[in-house]
Amino acid sequence: MSDCSYTRVTFFSGENVPLEMHKARMVQRVHLIPIKERFEVLNRTGNNTFLLPNRDVFLDMLTDSGVNAMSEAQYAAMLMADDSYAGSETFYRLEKTIRDFFGLEYFLPAHQGRACENILASTYVTPQTPTVITNYHFTTTKAHIMLRGGQVLEAISDAGLMTESDLPFKGNYDLDKFDALVKQAGGPAKIAFVRIEAGTNLIGGQPVSLDNMRQVSAYCRKNGLRLVYDASLLADNLFFIKTREKECQNRPLADLVKEIASLMDIIYFSGRKLGCARGGGICAANKVEYLRLRDLVPLYEGFLTYGGMSVREMEAMAVGIRETLDIHNISQTPLFVEALGKELEALNVPVVTPYGGLGCHVDASRFVPHIPQVEYPAAALCSAIYLVSGVRGMERGTLSESRNPDGSEHLSNMELVRLAIPKRVFTHSQIKFAADRIGWLYRNRSLIGGLTFEDEPKTLRFFLGRLKPIGDWQERLMAKYLGDMPSGL
Repeated sequence: MSDCSYTRVTFFSGENVPLEMHKARMVQRVHLIPIKERFEVLNRTGNNTFLLPNRDVFLDMLTDSGVNAMSEAQYAAMLMADDSYAGSETFYRLEKTIRDFFGLEYFLPAHQGRACENILASTYVTPQTPTVITNYHFTTTKAHIMLRGGQVLEAISDAGLMTESDLPFKGNYDLDKFDALVKQAGGPAKIAFVRIEAGTNLIGGQPVSLDNMRQVSAYCRKNGLRLVYDASLLADNLFFIKTREKECQNRPLADLVKEIASLMDIIYFSGRKLGCARGGGICAANKVEYLRLRDLVPLYEGFLTYGGMSVREMEAMAVGIRETLDIHNISQTPLFVEALGKELEALNVPVVTPYGGLGCHVDASRFVPHIPQVEYPAAALCSAIYLVSGVRGMERGTLSESRNPDGSEHLSNMELVRLAIPKRVFTHSQIKFAADRIGWLYRNRSLIGGLTFEDEPKTLRFFLGRLKPIGDWQERLMAKYLGDMPSGL
């Protein structure tokens, strides 16, 4: 079926719910443990949802990275893998798929997206070129750049930092701001690269328009700047370009991908997101860039024909990337994000609008405005959501930032809880359950308090840090929940 024929499926009853364009042929048991057990688990794991054992999680909305449901074609392809250290046929099949998909000649494999970031930062961020300009930073990207003495400057449009809006592409560059940052950095000669992130992760999965990418690319080419594209969230961004950008509505997805790629010098991606398998890769438009990056692959990742990936995952990734050109595949996350967003808004829960990709984002700054940012309101809300529902979300706020050099907190532009919606994983009844419990929590939000660190790592603290509640708010919240729902489930 041509992607040009895509239309939103509607119900005769007038109800608007997402329609799964797949059927379940294999299932995995999940467990909903009682609230008293959830309370014990939270305190045992330092109120960090990354540290929760999955056996104690009911709905895992932490991330879509590596947890999307794979298709039957992907599982079948895994049986065809050529398990050779060097020169595997599996690699050449993946390489051909990548070339056909992006239209770029050169491809380097890596074990995941942050491995690509490490190679890019190691190659380009130097004392002579210390600056990276981006629409908005991502945690690991920024960490790799700063580790090498670099700095990250953000040219996101003002609308990107507004939680409530009707603007369709809040991930766009502000071109005037971009130009000013280039001058602030000391001119093009001081800039390692310019980065565009598809579906800006930390500000609600907000997409970037094709037109904006064209303008950024034209500026970079005029001024001799290297343009790097993080395509990890391309699938969702592609859906929004297709459905929100009028000139693109009748264009095939394959054409849109190739035009995006033609605007870039380098593309990298996490296969855990793009392709729904575990791995990653870097694509280069020319041989010079390819050769600069190539030497670091065997040093950090593995040989050039596997790059730290399992050949079975490489086969699955190749199929998953081809499936990104199916509109009914890439629509699943955005439509389910919208469904959860509407359920929450009906319960007056503040969420980021318009709904983006990746997941539904709850605005903690409006949910718990009484918690100061230095007490990590988004992290506290994340803990509270798990406590009352067994749903594991991810903090995307001040906890996800790094401290300033003087030890003070670098306060985030936004305090969000991300409820990720992996592709083809959750049912509509599970979405409604999550909304119901978060709606109850919003009615009792005054009971939620802040968190403080017990163990704070210096780098990427949100992954491994351990926190404790300030006061007894979790006990009081649990008591109220048991009063309203005596079963504790």
